[in-house]
Amino acid sequence: MKHVIIGTAGHVDHGKTELIKALTGQETDRLKEEKERGISIDLGFASFDLPSGRRAGIIDVPGHEKFIKNMLAGVSSVDVVLLVIAADTGIMPQTREHFQILQLLNVKKVVIVITKCDLVEDEWLSIVEEDIREEFKDTIFHDSPLCRVSSKNRMGLEALVEIIDKNTEEVEAKDTEGHFRLPVDRSFSVTGFGTVITGTIISGSVKVGDWIQIYSSMILTKVRGIQVHEKTVEFAEAGQRCALNLANISACEVKRGDVISKENVMEPSSTIDCHFYYLNSAGKPLENRQRLRLYHGTKEILCRAILLDSEGLNPGENAYVQLRLEEFLTSQRGDRFVIRSYSPMHTIGGGVIIEPNAAKARRFDDKYISDVKLKEKGKTEDVLERTIEKNSAEYPDINLIIKSMGRNEENIDNKISQLIDEKKVIKLSSGEKAVFLHKSFINNRIDTLTRLLFKFHRDNSLKHGISKEELKNRLFGKNLKQKNYDELLGILEERNIIRIKNHLISLYEFEVKYTVEQKEIKSLIYHEFYKGELSPPKYEELALKYKDKTSFIMVFEGMLEEGVLVRLNSEVTMSSEHYEKAKTLILKYIKEKGAITVGEARDLLKANRKTAVAILEHFDVLKLTKRLEDKRVLF
Repeated sequence: MKHVIIGTAGHVDHGKTELIKALTGQETDRLKEEKERGISIDLGFASFDLPSGRRAGIIDVPGHEKFIKNMLAGVSSVDVVLLVIAADTGIMPQTREHFQILQLLNVKKVVIVITKCDLVEDEWLSIVEEDIREEFKDTIFHDSPLCRVSSKNRMGLEALVEIIDKNTEEVEAKDTEGHFRLPVDRSFSVTGFGTVITGTIISGSVKVGDWIQIYSSMILTKVRGIQVHEKTVEFAEAGQRCALNLANISACEVKRGDVISKENVMEPSSTIDCHFYYLNSAGKPLENRQRLRLYHGTKEILCRAILLDSEGLNPGENAYVQLRLEEFLTSQRGDRFVIRSYSPMHTIGGGVIIEPNAAKARRFDDKYISDVKLKEKGKTEDVLERTIEKNSAEYPDINLIIKSMGRNEENIDNKISQLIDEKKVIKLSSGEKAVFLHKSFINNRIDTLTRLLFKFHRDNSLKHGISKEELKNRLFGKNLKQKNYDELLGILEERNIIRIKNHLISLYEFEVKYTVEQKEIKSLIYHEFYKGELSPPKYEELALKYKDKTSFIMVFEGMLEEGVLVRLNSEVTMSSEHYEKAKTLILKYIKEKGAITVGEARDLLKANRKTAVAILEHFDVLKLTKRLEDKRVLF
């Protein structure tokens, strides 16, 4: 079912609240001061059952200039706006400012409602209508429907309801498939329930029991209950106004301007890039670093404007601007915003957020501006590919990609799959643990790996390669999970770029080749260990027999890597043949006797105590045996 939000706009005391009451029978002024003063100060809310069967939420906004920020908080999420103009006074200053705000926020459906028609003559009404048409003739609202009403005698209300119903039918369906997002407009405590927040869901859905996050405090909380139009429900979705009862959080920990969403899909930022339109009515040029007021969703933030591609901005012009904020903002690419001057406060412009998590940029940086333009105008697939490429060194999962995209893209899984099919992106693992790497990142790592291994083979010609762990630390860092690292190595091995043997990595075409001199040294070393049997020679004593220490060390280390020699500890090394013989004898003895002591192992092997201890401790490390007091048993 399509969900619709209707909002009001217009000058103070033009009858917005009375109109809502006449349409719905509900009073939206809830504050004592509002009732005493007879004007709306904060947002008011009501529900409205339309003839089509749709139930719309209504947000009644204040019209007084002092409460424009409250008006902006309400109108930011509406689908259809009732622009209210009183018949006895006509267009007034806040009418124009509210109208400008509606344009800046790209509100597409506006119904112009002339209220208090019972107070004037028909001739005067015709003049007011003519003034309205003239005011809006060169705007996107030039053909908006216009309706005369009186909340007092109910004149024209039936016709207005039909017009509203028709306009709500034409409203585009909301993104209910994306991640849940709700800008908070109220937060309060209810006795017996705890903290309750209200707002309009602008994407996704939420259900009782969901874990959600408060941005920008990043507090995690759980949804205990949901109400839509004062009815308790289990589920709410985009386009609905709702109240959420939150668990284990106080009302002071969440406030108007916060955004509620899924965990870890958004990132608060103090810097945003945007396309900014400076209103003709602004009066004077906008200067670089000018202090301004930003209105986004239900939040107001002070900021400074950095003009990226222009020296100054004249009224009626637009430019790429970086806004540096004095508080954190949680936003997404494509969100609209409004800008008001710092003092005195007037609406002077607005635009679209292009990069919600921007890095501080230098002015007139052609490459940076080019990237901003790609994010603004490029195809979703191009922006998605660029995002994965930019973040590949972070080994991004789907949440990080969405966060870095700065936007909740529909069917993002299908778009990533397309990039994978086109071999622009590689996927490692599956499900929620999957990470995505761009081909340029892979190719860069292949180049670095090839150079690194080439140098290693040149300097260590008798070593079979670098250990997997050392290569991971040097090339990929600690953030790459071991499972993903093994998958990546498997891909490189399939491409015949590397060879993996005994946890050592070499270039695919590399082979250990001994020189004639090295072969002779190898033969002599092996003879010494073979002759020593289970009382092998000491490394230091053996090394003294060779004048070319470098060659000796290279050959000895090479024999260890080949497995011809087995190093038990820092002091004892033996030939693999005698090592296997010792293993067979000891394991057979334990199976027959149940256990073996160091003394029994020494006598069995006809070795010295030092070698017997080294062998047994080595078996303990390999978990062939385990020590119980002074004996070894099978593990």
